[in-house]
Amino acid sequence: MTVGESASRPALGILAGGGQLPGRVAAAAVAAGRAVFIIGLEGFADAAALAPWPHEMIRMGAAGRIMARLRANRCRDLVLIGTVRRPSFFDFRPDAEGARLLARAGRAAFAGDDGVLAAVIKVLGDEGFHVIGAHEILNEALAPAGVLGTAAPDAQAMADIDRGIAVARALGLADVGQGCVVQQGLVLAVEAIEGTDAMLARAGTLARPGPGGVLVKLVKPGQERRVDLPTIGLETIRGAIAAGLRGIAFAAGATLLADRAAAIDAADKAGLFLLGLDPATTSEEGHRT
Repeated sequence: MTVGESASRPALGILAGGGQLPGRVAAAAVAAGRAVFIIGLEGFADAAALAPWPHEMIRMGAAGRIMARLRANRCRDLVLIGTVRRPSFFDFRPDAEGARLLARAGRAAFAGDDGVLAAVIKVLGDEGFHVIGAHEILNEALAPAGVLGTAAPDAQAMADIDRGIAVARALGLADVGQGCVVQQGLVLAVEAIEGTDAMLARAGTLARPGPGGVLVKLVKPGQERRVDLPTIGLETIRGAIAAGLRGIAFAAGATLLADRAAAIDAADKAGLFLLGLDPATTSEEGHRT
């Protein structure tokens, strides 16, 4: 069964990875009067979380079926949202259409994350789709600047944030990851392919006595902002608390804050600060003023 057949506006297609954000995007689009159709990526998306909306679970490599189902449901605008672990080529198992698209993407398909995402957006555009950012649907999704909630960083935490900004910027320039954990000036962990939750779990085993550390997450320099923006949600808050951190700092206006009210409430109850960093603070010149 297809959706949006009687609507004057094309349906919104959502390519969904893990987490709650795909459902939030769908709910916001429907509330605005737009039909949606979700492709849940097998092995990543939670089918139960997508159940309220028309959806189909399809493996990532089945590009032909994915695009056929999007077209059948009159989807033109696409949102790519949710946690996805980049598969190896052998796990990807592209179908004939997927192999054709990989060939068109060329070497970029095997480059760093930024190159892959740029190639994906270009290929989808060539196929007649228009990729838009989740924040264009979720009007209040982008985290603002300043302290959110009741806890605030002290001088030691601010020094750790400065150190974290420098490290996260270097990681971004190398297209490695978006964040790191710093405690008392020491870098406990950096984010790579394992993702933020795994990094926080590792940082918790390396914590030192004394004031807890901070998580710093930044958008990569030159990053394609329609996809893969840094995301802070309840799981991030819980992971930071379990790791013994004192706070989380992130790029304001370039970080998706999932379940904002619940995230702030959980942080407040734990005495964990949430700080949206002014973009001028996290620029490549990046010295705090």
